[in-house]
This record gives sequence, structure tokens and C-alpha cells, in this order.
Amino acid sequence: MDKLSRVLVTRNATKIIDRLREQHGDLMFHQSGGCCDGSSPMCFEKGEFIVGSGDVWLGEIHGCDFYMSKDQFEYWKHTELTIDVVPGRGASFSLEIPLNVRFVTKSRVFTAVEYENLTETRDCEMV
Repeated sequence: MDKLSRVLVTRNATKIIDRLREQHGDLMFHQSGGCCDGSSPMCFEKGEFIVGSGDVWLGEIHGCDFYMSKDQFEYWKHTELTIDVVPGRGASFSLEIPLNVRFVTKSRVFTAVEYENLTETRDCEMV
């Protein structure tokens, strides 16, 4: 059985990622735990957001690395995250905001069998 991804992406979100990639080049995501938009996936030009020892790499969505803080991951480690896009402007610094859409995270709890068969996360190094 193949390992299951911890983070997925919808077809609608991939279309927005493609548009942003054309404009900005390589991209990355970090699941925000911040105050402005609550907890939302933030899209940046690759390397624009500095990840470090307090972050964990969860996987890749549509060719983009996806990170989250270790503290936040402790709460979300039992859930599958699906990145989607909805109409409306968020209050964040994420690249999709000028398109009048925003990325959102939808989640569901893994079954016990799924949880035992997940891809490995990686701790990030200080850059």
C-alpha cells in the first residue's frame, strides 16, 4: 500500500496555483496559525517565507512544499488537510489575495489504518 499524503489540493486550488506560478515562479505554502486570518494556508514565492527549526514539512501540493509550525502540527497531526480556494478576499499576505479568492484548509480525521500509513514529515533546519 502506498503511503498517504497528509495534505491534498483541490482542482480549483491547482488552477489558482498555476496562475500564481506563471506570475511569481516557484511557490510554497505555510499553514498560518496567526491572528489576522485565523489558521489559513498562506502562499508565498518560494523562499519568501523563511521556515526554520520551529516548522515541519508536511508534503507537497501541486509542486509546492507545504509547511506548518511544529506546535500547530501537534493539534493537526491526526487530520488530512485539503487545500481549497473560495471567493472572497482574505486579510493576509498570501499571493492569491489580489485575485479576490483565498485559500482555505478543510480537514478530516484519519482512520486508525490511514494514520499508520502516512508519509513521513520532516523537521526544517534553520536557514
